[in-house]
Amino acid sequence: MTEAGIVAEQLGAMVNPGPWLSTAVAAPRVLVRTGAGEEAADLLRGIVDGSTLVTLGPLHGARPRADRSGGPFRIQGTIDALPDAAAADIVLILAEHGSGTGLFAVEADGIAVTARPHVDPTRKLFDVVFDDTPARHLAPATEDAVGAVVDDVLIAYAADALGAADAVMRLAVGYAKVRKQFGKPIGSFQAVQHLCVDMFETVELARSGVMHALWAADTADPAERHLAALRAKALAGQLAAVGDTAIQVFGGIGFTWEHDAHLYLKRLLSFSAMFGGTDWYLEEVGRSVVARARDQEGMEL
Repeated sequence: MTEAGIVAEQLGAMVNPGPWLSTAVAAPRVLVRTGAGEEAADLLRGIVDGSTLVTLGPLHGARPRADRSGGPFRIQGTIDALPDAAAADIVLILAEHGSGTGLFAVEADGIAVTARPHVDPTRKLFDVVFDDTPARHLAPATEDAVGAVVDDVLIAYAADALGAADAVMRLAVGYAKVRKQFGKPIGSFQAVQHLCVDMFETVELARSGVMHALWAADTADPAERHLAALRAKALAGQLAAVGDTAIQVFGGIGFTWEHDAHLYLKRLLSFSAMFGGTDWYLEEVGRSVVARARDQEGMEL
């Protein structure tokens, strides 16, 4: 995940609209976490050589249902706000069936896809309908495995948000160095300096959380990995404030819709809303820290 995080950060810095996170992170991670690698070897080869685009869902909310009556599995139901569904060749689905939750693969040309308007034009979301759609069962998906995949995806998207926030911060700081008012660069004014410092502090706090979470995704035990993912979401979810502050530094030109700062702000806003707002994650991190302290010290705090 560390290498994936490095790439995700750079893609976020360029507000890349492509399906890289869905295909190169979410799909391989769910195949590995559920033990479907051998069953999906052909799919993994297509991902590696770039010939197959894949997306995964749902990671949040209700799941479709998979049924079989003496024949192949068929999927019935919907997935809301599925990333990159229109570009995908294969949709990996977490669906409920008689023996629990399973991971299924569906050919994308057999599903109905409708674009979902939302705040971020650089990240494409779609509502998908499955109407008795044939599917291939790849592996059972335990709740632990699904939870691990959700953590992986949150961490990767947090790295993307970090790249976007760092990029818009640097644009704003560079602008403050050359834009002049009253014969001086606006960066020489204390009010603007404070705005730039606030952006830097927010970015670096998020960076520490993301870096630790990327390490934890591959190395730490499940409890530490999950706490690291919560922390990464809680910290990186605050990065929308960096986009907002950058627009203030840019002043009048920053408030025009055509300015690049708005693309970064919208990308950061979409991450802040992903899988719920940041307040819940901050509370969960706090509860986890208190619980760990109690366990380690054997006393009430």
